Amino acid sequence: MTNSQTMHTLPGRSQFPTTRWTLVVAAGDPRRKEARSALVSLCENYWYPLYAYVRRHGYPADQAQDLTQEFFTRLLEGRYLDRADPEKGRFRSFLLTSLKFFVADEEDRRRAGKRGGGQLVSLEFSSGEERYQREPAHDETPERIFERRWALAVLDRVVEKLRSEFVQHGHPEHFERLKIFLLGRPDAPYAALAREMNTSEGALKVAIHRLRKRYRELFRQEIADTVADPAEVESELRYLAAALTGR
Repeated sequence: MTNSQTMHTLPGRSQFPTTRWTLVVAAGDPRRKEARSALVSLCENYWYPLYAYVRRHGYPADQAQDLTQEFFTRLLEGRYLDRADPEKGRFRSFLLTSLKFFVADEEDRRRAGKRGGGQLVSLEFSSGEERYQREPAHDETPERIFERRWALAVLDRVVEKLRSEFVQHGHPEHFERLKIFLLGRPDAPYAALAREMNTSEGALKVAIHRLRKRYRELFRQEIADTVADPAEVESELRYLAAALTGR
């Protein structure tokens, strides 16, 4: 297959997934292994917004790391899951509300000498702290930094999924060249890039169109994993847009 031909082939469409948030509601049942797996996956993917929230509350890095790890330990042990009701909110809202209860209760737990049951999920705190040090220095509220970082975490997840699909199809170099078009750059050098990729400008434009379409599909799928009802996807999209633009 020539490069020109492969430009017409982007990873195929996948089915709308079962929402992991719905499974999380049942994660307190030890017999539900798929629920536990769903909760671990969501925690691993979305821990950083919570870590940034704790840091912005004024906790130093070491304490913020301990608090975040302890929170997820308790969550994975089944704590707070009695509050998990997809009819009353989204996964991000459940996590933040639960974390607020946890942090507010921290002094009582510390005085009582109670600790969690150990590390149950692996969190990359070193990279998380590096990311936090790059956060804006102005007086952004913990809630605002959580919202923005949650939105960016969704975007990062989608881009990584799209990259993985290109890798699976043997064309990681295509993704590295084409990912700039996900930002909708109007000044993109179509002709020059087509020459670099040994394809026609027309084939390149088709590939970009399909890339953007697949990006939108994966974006909706990722959001669907954190809401209970597909009807909530549109409102969550608007939330993410507002969080990113600061509106």
